[in-house]
Amino acid sequence: MKNSKSSQEFHLNSIQNSIQEFGFDGWLLYDFRGLNALALKVLGISEAEKGSRRFFYFIPSQGEPVKLVHRIESSALDHLLGKKIIYLTWQELHEGLKEILGDSHKVAMEYSPDNANPYISRVDAGTVELVRGFGAEVVSSGNLIQYFEARWTQEQWKLHLQADELNRAAFDAAWKLIAEALRSGKTIREAEVQDYVMDYYTGHGMTTYHPPIVGVNANSGDPHYCPVPGADSEIKEGDFVLLDMWAKMDVPEGVYSDLTKVGFMGEKVPGKYKEIFDIVAAARDAGIDCAKSAFSQGRDLQGWEVDRATRQVIEHAGYGEFFIHRTGHNIGTETHGNGAHMDDLETKEDRLVLPLTCFSIEPGIYLKEFGIRSEINVFINADSEVKVTGGIQTEVTPVLSQY
Repeated sequence: MKNSKSSQEFHLNSIQNSIQEFGFDGWLLYDFRGLNALALKVLGISEAEKGSRRFFYFIPSQGEPVKLVHRIESSALDHLLGKKIIYLTWQELHEGLKEILGDSHKVAMEYSPDNANPYISRVDAGTVELVRGFGAEVVSSGNLIQYFEARWTQEQWKLHLQADELNRAAFDAAWKLIAEALRSGKTIREAEVQDYVMDYYTGHGMTTYHPPIVGVNANSGDPHYCPVPGADSEIKEGDFVLLDMWAKMDVPEGVYSDLTKVGFMGEKVPGKYKEIFDIVAAARDAGIDCAKSAFSQGRDLQGWEVDRATRQVIEHAGYGEFFIHRTGHNIGTETHGNGAHMDDLETKEDRLVLPLTCFSIEPGIYLKEFGIRSEINVFINADSEVKVTGGIQTEVTPVLSQY
């Protein structure tokens, strides 16, 4: 028990240091029946352990945390440090909340003004109104959440490098499978390549939540296309193919490698594919340069800035209307993690890009005949160095001449 308590105290110190760094008076973590999955993760409560009554856990910038729990579930937060207040009636809940907030002026919650960032907006409007009614300003806990949910350990960085090496090898294996089928005159379809990649992952100690995207010709123009066996397309010589593949090492703390590459099923890539790829690649590289520039200068970087730097390249080339998704997403134990995304399209991502976090940069141009996306992963290490993984594709792969 002593070791467990020491670990909790260390975690608490880290949280309070971060609360002070961001200028908050405290962090109010709230949940009702699992609605706030982010709070549950921070507090170490599994999906199976979520309760049926409201609870609050207030971590002040200094001093002892306070728990507010229902009498029926009074042990809900016993694994955490702090004083406990038990309520039964709604009046007691309000009095308890007023007590734990005290004279706090700026309180962080899983809230986003105007719901600008729905990924972190997990507290209902009524609860925000209740907290404001006690005189506290409610601010977003977005940066606090990613500080404790999105940063990687050194071991996870090593696991990512391992997954990255195997994932890149899986692309080679997939291109080779297609090339050999075309040379031998065998029929090969999108779903067959998809199944082959899934078997490759399993055979190499990897796992993924969903099969990869294998899109030929017009199907590559749909960013979320997914082959369906029996309704998928055949891959023929002269076709264009997009592969979007994501997987992690099959261990508890494994983190994803998420990459997209494109290939032409022939020996020489036609100019129409080269022209669009060169624009997409320039946009990708502009996003990388944006991150490198910010961290080399020691200035704060917000996710929207990377999206803007990337998107401007495609807009200036006249294809802005065909880039229909954000530039990138946070990467962690889930493909789309809880850290800052690279987004100035669907949301104005104003969370900071923090050291020890990873994200994708994956601009695309999606036309009726075909679509091109180029995706790499970016990790910011503890020294604020920008590490790019995935292998930067410099041209559309002429599959029949390289495999």
